[in-house]
Amino acid sequence: MRIFRAGLLAGCLLVALCPPVDADPAPSSRDVKKARDTVRDRSKELQATRAELATAQARLAQLAAEVERLVEAYNGAMVRLRHAEEASRQAQARLVAADAEVERARQGVALLAAETYGGLGTLEPAVGLILDRGQADGALHRAGVLGHLSGERAALLARLRDAQEVAAILRVQAVNAHAARQAAAESARQAKIAAETAVAGQRRETKVLRAREEHLQRRVDAARTRADLLARRRAAALSASNLATGGSAMGDVAADWALTQLGKPYVWAAEGPDSYDCSGLTMRAWERVGVRLDHWTGTQWTSGPHVPLDQLRRGDLLFFAYNTSDPSTIHHVGIYVGRGQMVHAPQTGDVVRVASIWRGDLVGATRPR
Repeated sequence: MRIFRAGLLAGCLLVALCPPVDADPAPSSRDVKKARDTVRDRSKELQATRAELATAQARLAQLAAEVERLVEAYNGAMVRLRHAEEASRQAQARLVAADAEVERARQGVALLAAETYGGLGTLEPAVGLILDRGQADGALHRAGVLGHLSGERAALLARLRDAQEVAAILRVQAVNAHAARQAAAESARQAKIAAETAVAGQRRETKVLRAREEHLQRRVDAARTRADLLARRRAAALSASNLATGGSAMGDVAADWALTQLGKPYVWAAEGPDSYDCSGLTMRAWERVGVRLDHWTGTQWTSGPHVPLDQLRRGDLLFFAYNTSDPSTIHHVGIYVGRGQMVHAPQTGDVVRVASIWRGDLVGATRPR
């Protein structure tokens, strides 16, 4: 078969390079040798071009993986920031409630002092508690005051003391939660800057590499026969047609919906409806069947049981990592659509598309639930 293809290629090139001339009924031995040399040179050029194209494509894949790592780091930082914001909000709410309780207790003591104004001497130490805002150096003073009082007065002052101590504890917690929120916000800001810088650099280099890739691809395609090109296009069309089959299971619904997004541009940190990044697309796909996923490969990896690759179903999430033995290095996710194919949002400058799942960085699969 290889000899047949080589002969066919040589024949095609001979026809293209040596068109028939009416005045020359048969080529000379010199003409035949020249044509054969041309075929050999063109074959070498084709091999070199293919090698150069593979190098350019590998560089693009390397760029995409690095940018995806930074984008997913930003997505993770945003998830952590939302958690820190909620924790800070709750801590502040508890502090407000505690301060309100302190104020109520203080008013009770003040009322008691006012009612016994004529005999203020017995409540003079309690007045200090009314003004005491819970400082640490007032603890001994408060304990001494309580020793001189009894009954209702002691109960009121004890309530004030307890409320002040609780408020002091919650104030420290609120300060710590606020600091954690600020740290998370700064981490998210730095992650965003890193992602934006990486994306900008990727776009610059991708523009150059894409132009070179297109040039090389044109040279490779020019050396192929028309039959080869038609066969390749037919295979791609049949594959796309086969992937369009529907289903009723949750995974089928998620996969089918993802296929309706084909052609929409990749934009980092985007989650639809007009553009997506990798984890934004999978999040929206499973959202169609009521499964809530974070916009982050870090938690999508743990969103359900891990599935052996020989038991994949449509809708399963496929994950890709720098180190296939370490899930913490996951940088990309796609959604399985059947027949060894996935739909995914690949990288900056690309669009949502169908691709083979069989990549060297495939680390595993998860079935969300």
